[in-house]
Amino acid sequence: MSHTTTAPKIDIFIDRGGTFTDCIGIPQAGDQGDIVIKLLSVDPANYEDAPTEGIRRILGAFTGRPHPRDAKLNSDCIGIIRMGTTVATNALLERKGERSALLITEGFRDALEIGYQARPKLFDLAINKPEVLYSEVVEVEERVTMEDSTKDPFQGIIDVNSDSALRVGQSGDIIRILKPLDIDSTRKSLEVLYKKGYRSICICLAHSYSFPDHENAVRDIAQQVGFTSISASASLIPMIKLISRGMSATADAYLTPEIRRYVSNFRRGFKDGLCSTRCQFMQSDGGLVDVEKFSGLRAILSGPAGGVVGYAKTSWHPDDPTPVIGFDMGGTSTDVSRYDGELGHVFETTTAGVTIQSPQLDINTVASGGGSILGWKNGLFTVGPESASAHPGPACYRKGGPLTVTDANLFLGRLLPEYFPAIFGPDENLPLDHKVTKSKFLDLTDSINSASATKKTPEEVALGFLAVANEAMCRPIRALTEGKGYHTSAHHLAVFGGAGGQHAASIARNLGIGTVLIHKYSSILSAYGMALANLVEEAQEPSSLTLEPSSQPEILERFETLKERATQGLLQQGVSSVKYIKTQEFLNLRYEGTDTQMMVPLPDDGDFRRAFEDLHQKEFSFLLPSRSIVVDDIRVRGIAKEFERPSHNVYREIVDTMAVPATAPEKLTKACFASVGWLDTPIFLLRNLQRGAQIEGPGIIIDNTQTIVVTPFSTAKVLSEHVVLAVGSQNQTAVPQSLSSTDPDPVQLSIFGHRFMSIAEQMGRTLQKTAVSINIKERLDFSCAIFGPSGDLVANAPHVPVHLGSMAYAVKYQHERYGGALRPGDVLVSNHPIAGGTHLPDITVITPVFDPSGKEIIFYTASRGHHRDIGGLEGVSGNANATSLFHEGARIVSFKLVSNGCFDEEGITKILVNEPGQFPDCVGTSSLYDNLSDLRAQVAANVKGSKLIESLFREYGRKTVQFYMDRIQANAEVAVRKFLQRTSERLGGRNLSAVDSLDNGTRIRLEIQINPDGSAVFDFTGTGPEVVGNNNAPKSICLSAIIYSLRCLINEEIPLNQGCLSSIRVVNPEGSILNPSDQAAVYAGNTQTSQRIVDVILRAFDACAASQGCMNSVGFFGGRDRKPKDGYKFAYGETICGGSGAGPGWNGASAVHCHMTNTRISDAEVMEKRYPIILRRFSLRHGSGGRGQYKGGDGVVREIECREPLTFSMISERRVSRPYGLHGGEDGAPGENLIVRKTEGRERVVSLGPRGLVKLQAGERFIVKTPGGGAVFAHSGYFEILWTREVCVVPSKKWLLLSQPPNHYRPRCPY
Repeated sequence: MSHTTTAPKIDIFIDRGGTFTDCIGIPQAGDQGDIVIKLLSVDPANYEDAPTEGIRRILGAFTGRPHPRDAKLNSDCIGIIRMGTTVATNALLERKGERSALLITEGFRDALEIGYQARPKLFDLAINKPEVLYSEVVEVEERVTMEDSTKDPFQGIIDVNSDSALRVGQSGDIIRILKPLDIDSTRKSLEVLYKKGYRSICICLAHSYSFPDHENAVRDIAQQVGFTSISASASLIPMIKLISRGMSATADAYLTPEIRRYVSNFRRGFKDGLCSTRCQFMQSDGGLVDVEKFSGLRAILSGPAGGVVGYAKTSWHPDDPTPVIGFDMGGTSTDVSRYDGELGHVFETTTAGVTIQSPQLDINTVASGGGSILGWKNGLFTVGPESASAHPGPACYRKGGPLTVTDANLFLGRLLPEYFPAIFGPDENLPLDHKVTKSKFLDLTDSINSASATKKTPEEVALGFLAVANEAMCRPIRALTEGKGYHTSAHHLAVFGGAGGQHAASIARNLGIGTVLIHKYSSILSAYGMALANLVEEAQEPSSLTLEPSSQPEILERFETLKERATQGLLQQGVSSVKYIKTQEFLNLRYEGTDTQMMVPLPDDGDFRRAFEDLHQKEFSFLLPSRSIVVDDIRVRGIAKEFERPSHNVYREIVDTMAVPATAPEKLTKACFASVGWLDTPIFLLRNLQRGAQIEGPGIIIDNTQTIVVTPFSTAKVLSEHVVLAVGSQNQTAVPQSLSSTDPDPVQLSIFGHRFMSIAEQMGRTLQKTAVSINIKERLDFSCAIFGPSGDLVANAPHVPVHLGSMAYAVKYQHERYGGALRPGDVLVSNHPIAGGTHLPDITVITPVFDPSGKEIIFYTASRGHHRDIGGLEGVSGNANATSLFHEGARIVSFKLVSNGCFDEEGITKILVNEPGQFPDCVGTSSLYDNLSDLRAQVAANVKGSKLIESLFREYGRKTVQFYMDRIQANAEVAVRKFLQRTSERLGGRNLSAVDSLDNGTRIRLEIQINPDGSAVFDFTGTGPEVVGNNNAPKSICLSAIIYSLRCLINEEIPLNQGCLSSIRVVNPEGSILNPSDQAAVYAGNTQTSQRIVDVILRAFDACAASQGCMNSVGFFGGRDRKPKDGYKFAYGETICGGSGAGPGWNGASAVHCHMTNTRISDAEVMEKRYPIILRRFSLRHGSGGRGQYKGGDGVVREIECREPLTFSMISERRVSRPYGLHGGEDGAPGENLIVRKTEGRERVVSLGPRGLVKLQAGERFIVKTPGGGAVFAHSGYFEILWTREVCVVPSKKWLLLSQPPNHYRPRCPY
């Protein structure tokens, strides 16, 4: 590092975490050792600010002079200060940011509250949506839209000069100003906000990423009014998506004032306010920024980013280009990431329920850390996601806390109290409490042994919990590597964080990784990463160019403009010369018609197309050569390397350093390890070990801030800056194939549960990545699962609830149909209701997997994806007017999609295109390319799952894996039986019953008989007959509804598999709406009737009020040059959220998908760019939720205006029957579907009713008002209210009704 002054100075690097603040002082002269300080982040009794205190202590050690706490610090001897901080993260998590207001385009007042409509946790009846960050909303009177649509573009060039309302946007798109900004009303609104005390605002106007003029004008007015913090979305991140960009702007407005206050307070601790000292902060993207430019939006991952930079710069070197996995294990969670020579960035993430659209390092978090709570539930070992946190902390912290991962390490002798700070107990002077930890493990062991057939020792129990914890932490690593096409074992593992060293060897062994690198500062690597990071400046613009030779000149010109902007930004941040600045150019590319963007760096040969295709092939395993490549964004990242520290080549040192025996250990202790038990284990102090010292496991290496466990059959080698572990293979410490295949081990059962679910999840990621359609890739309307050799469900990743259970029906049907006729390389496809289908667009791809001889099926993998277009009546799949199954498109009972490894494109094309057109007024699919691409993606997902399970078979043996496949199903059965037994006992053994109706009057009746052994009969006798329309539900849908409802009612993590239904017998009368004939139309049975089945089940259990009970399935279809017999040129479909039902103790959530679906909704800007429509309104339907002690959630209003003739299809429910309230709570409001016609210049509002197909002209609008949820009036059970005047008597129940209760609410008798 070069410096102009000769006065002794020290550079200081700080990571202010949630619990601890880590500080490193590195003298510039190099003749003095580094100074390391670790202190509590919050300790008001001793100091006001932890980083300032850390600097005070470093300066005292550096200068040899005391620096009193009551005096401001002199910064003369400080060279540079670099800091990462969790101030923004904590403010976001705790919702303690600045009071702010949102200004958004009219019609979108509630758009950010609605978000993408998916509920956070799939099986929570009490839905807890994250709070928005703003306190007030102002709708700005303005509106712009895209003039053209990519799905149906104008022929020829649009003349911008022909219309004064047209503009050319920054992206190159043509923008139409529908309504100019109303300056006067905007100013008045801002003045009102200012008078209310607001000083921070965020602005997000539709399409401002391309046309920022209106946003800029609002910002200028706000500055004139006097606002001190103004976050304009397009200035922060000029990228498409109103919701993501808007949430990012609200986060910036919420957090930036907090950041500024913190920085101001920090600077006040110095005599000159650090005016003469360079001070930089770490951003979420792994780059530093000058203190004056540090903002809330880019500070959210400030601390973790330092750790990623730290391991990237210390654990990777070009001489050994093996990629490195970063493993950062803390107290409450573990962060994993990957580095291959370039920092990987993502541009949209969700933190604390807020979608952040900004460059951030690609860090994946799992809720498993040292403080994760250990539990025994339903015969399984559980670790987390709950954490003991800092208070009360683990049991050994002497605060009455629960057993945690930390306790397990302490109990097993891997964490030594004498080498851990004695800061516990009432006077904070006692060591970790081994006694209480041991006592709790003894008690837990007794509970486990009494509840299971095994007899485990406390040590085996503790080891089991560590094994489960390690497997949980391996899941995101496998997703990060295998999910992107990399072999996990072809990596090194860089371990850091306070608890990482205790698990490093075990994690590596589980993943097949041979080399683990632990830096000397691994427990404070985030602070050290600040020393290794570079100052950065980002410059980015939107684009609508196509990647082709003719666009190259404009791309290069824009690169130069952005490079100049980034360079100037770095010079303004204090970089002394342009010679220290380098720039990186990127294009954000995607295939036309897809949403998968890839940020591609400029390749050495300048060929972006080839680079994009190589990257796409690597990650997704396919190309779309017939499609254009679209440039969505042009980006330049400026990097200043003025103070870059020389990289250390650890791999060269490994080779060059001769191993020598370690010096004598400090002492011997006893530590317990899997398979070998308690062993004499030497303890070494890292500071006493010479370079090259080699330690054969077992051993424990300790320094001031970390403990490194060297497991048996592993070797540690000490280098100048690292401890390197060489990890033996897994079978050196355990022989998985020696597991019993007759007596289930609860630890292995828990681990296999993780492994099975991980495989289903990775299948899902593969499908999402490799699919082309919006429905699968963007709306996530798919499910993946694995099945036993007879087709029984083993693990179903919780994707779409309506697919739960029904997929097993589909697999078993094919298994029984083919018997032994299938061969390796065969793949089946099906969608027919008689074969386990839910409705025809949900196509299931099934892959049998054989033993090595190819003679016997050992398991199945399957994936089900929603194909928007499979043909149908008038070219509309799921036509609202369908009355027979053939009206709904292609029907596939069974077809070999792949035979002997060959994809039968001709055969499936005939099924999708030709066969539907054989029926009157029906046509085949007009989206064949998407259908074929998505089917290939489903095959790829199945192959992914097959390979992973084959690997599991090789690891453990066929008998063992299939044994645990069976046992994990039995485990789910036990959980369901226990729940049903408790329910029966609570109800005194009486039967449960409920009834509800569809809008057409068809009743769904259910009686549930629970037997003493926990088995039950779900009897739907009395349910109405098959209907003429498409509300008929295949009987497989009942299975999905029952599994979903039971999982919600149990309200604990249980395996989602066939066992959930093993104790259930379903009586479903043939010919009813729930078991219709094989020719009945069924499209809405999946989307609407499934919801009513859940309503009836939950009503029978008296669990909660009804949610909206509908998916509000709306689609539009069109195309200017369409020929009637060819179908439509484009099709779009979505399901729309509504209100959820209240329950005993909670209010229903507004604007959220409920029960049998959880798909996302498309962003307004994306829709308007793609289709010839204007989304006029997307807002809450205030007051639609039922009133009561606990209110039902509100529905929404979604209003779409046509810009050219379109055909709309609407299928909905709860337009007549209202979502029921519970215990006297008011019903939710019914939904409503409206058409706004234009006739002779006048508007005419017409009700469509629950369903219909309607053609609209340009300027006409389609309005959907979704139902609200029902309310609950009392906590639980049947109740009496003493201050009443009216009594309603029904058989065996007495309801006392209020005549004039508070809030003018009058509950009704529910019968």
